[in-house]
Amino acid sequence: METLHKDSQKQIGQFVAEDFRTAAVFSNYGIDFCCKGDRTIEEVCTKNKIEVDELLSKLEAAQSSNNQQSIDYKSWPLDLLADYIEKKHHRYVEEKSPIVRQFLDKLCKVHGHNHPELLEITALFIGSTKELASHMKKEELILFPFIKRMVKAKMEGLNVESPQFNTVESPIAMMKDEHEAEGERFRKIAELTDNYTPPADACNTYKVTFAMLEEFEKDLHLHIHLENNILFPEAIKLEASLK
Repeated sequence: METLHKDSQKQIGQFVAEDFRTAAVFSNYGIDFCCKGDRTIEEVCTKNKIEVDELLSKLEAAQSSNNQQSIDYKSWPLDLLADYIEKKHHRYVEEKSPIVRQFLDKLCKVHGHNHPELLEITALFIGSTKELASHMKKEELILFPFIKRMVKAKMEGLNVESPQFNTVESPIAMMKDEHEAEGERFRKIAELTDNYTPPADACNTYKVTFAMLEEFEKDLHLHIHLENNILFPEAIKLEASLK
């Protein structure tokens, strides 16, 4: 019981940072592990009316599963993790955004009169991708280069020049707020699509579009998780160690 009690006070973001296989458990319960990863197991169970022991036992089963060993992102050097996020997740958003947009536009033209929710879904998606493009540039031009400079300074035993933003916590707080806004937008998209379930009269284009939207959201969840629950807290610790 002592272990269960201890784990009930553990943050959900920590669970996912240590083993990404637990993400599927949280997703199945509708628990946001990326933008809201700083809540404890006890908090989310109380809010979602879930038995603590039930959730912890599902998490334990996911962690002991032999299926698909989880990548240990937490052990990666921060400069490597920042590069990976940029080259995998930022590039994914850049490549997929116009494709999903084209499919959504086509759906609106053909099915918008019978399914007016498609117009709102499209507006939400366009808003999200525009904000993500600006958000990712700020990371690529300001935050990530500073994290890499800190890693280099630590390795070489040098001082790192103070940034214009004074402390890394400032841009991180801004990035987390922006993550929350996009997480909220995709929660709304998931609600409007009935968790990406095509309606009974859906054609193949409809089904493909919803599948692409769902994949986009899953990639965004991992992207935000890697930053909020691993890269950002570790960057704050690194900065403190350099001071």
